[in-house]
Amino acid sequence: MGNKEIKEQRVKGYFIQAAKEILKGEGLVCVSTRNVADRAGYSYATLYNYFKDIKDLVFECAKEFIDEARDFVKNETQGFTAGIERIQVILKAYLNYFIQYPGIFELFFLERVSNIGNNQQTVELIYTFLDKLCADDWNYCIEHGILRADQVDILSGQIRFTAAGLLLFYINRRHLQAYGEFMSLAQAQIKEILDRYIISEEDSPRRIK
Repeated sequence: MGNKEIKEQRVKGYFIQAAKEILKGEGLVCVSTRNVADRAGYSYATLYNYFKDIKDLVFECAKEFIDEARDFVKNETQGFTAGIERIQVILKAYLNYFIQYPGIFELFFLERVSNIGNNQQTVELIYTFLDKLCADDWNYCIEHGILRADQVDILSGQIRFTAAGLLLFYINRRHLQAYGEFMSLAQAQIKEILDRYIISEEDSPRRIK
């Protein structure tokens, strides 16, 4: 990569970082070409040398947020063996990430997809994110007879929507002001969903219901 390409990548990175900071702190409503350019230290016209429009920039931010969240979850789940227990730990880390960055939750789950750019790709990134985080563990459960594939399809959907709903209530302060209360309820609800499909730990060998 030549000096010109290195400089272009660096400047593009400044714009992405500036937009990410605004999204995390203030939300999409405050993301504009002028606001991003001011924070990045460049003119707003320069932004268009690197992005088709502001939606294109926001889409790049969304991709980086996905990577950040994946790394966050990975760090929080180190040392846990694959299976139901790690799924629960993954879900706790997933909830904690969005609690830490409510602006990202709003971007992913409350904003119109048309405001982000690359509509179909954006939907795919966001909709399948939690499923991909748990993919190895779901496969482990299937391979070891803990769950059937059709049960995993049902469970993953139920957990995906339950997690989003719980976060919506908590982040908007409509319910469960205390973090501890929220997390206890979230973990209890997720465990209840899982327990509908798997038998107790006391049963040996473990088999599908």
